[in-house]
Amino acid sequence: MGQRIDLIRKVYDKDKYQNTIDTSFNELTPPIPFSDTEPEITITQFFEAYNNLFFDIPKTGPNSHNELIQRSSEYVDNEQTNLELDALYSEINSLREQLLETQTQLIEAQQTQLTQGINIQ
Repeated sequence: MGQRIDLIRKVYDKDKYQNTIDTSFNELTPPIPFSDTEPEITITQFFEAYNNLFFDIPKTGPNSHNELIQRSSEYVDNEQTNLELDALYSEINSLREQLLETQTQLIEAQQTQLTQGINIQ
């Protein structure tokens, strides 16, 4: 026949039960390892990940290309870009002045021809 197994049962007093038995559920899940440091990513690994995710990153909004541009520009202080923009603004202003001068000359030429009786079309 079968083998006999003796079962031993421990009974605890109601008052001593809370002090003896741990009733929390902290043993049902494995403890989460705590790390003071995050894994380091090299600059090369960062740019490889960035290149792989480039088209998945949204153009605008949080965690977007636009946010990367803004944060990088703030960090770099955007000095080179500001110099380039200043040069372009100067060129635009110069071209506007030239255009205004040419338009003024054209209007004066038309008025002169009208006063001389020559009709320009």
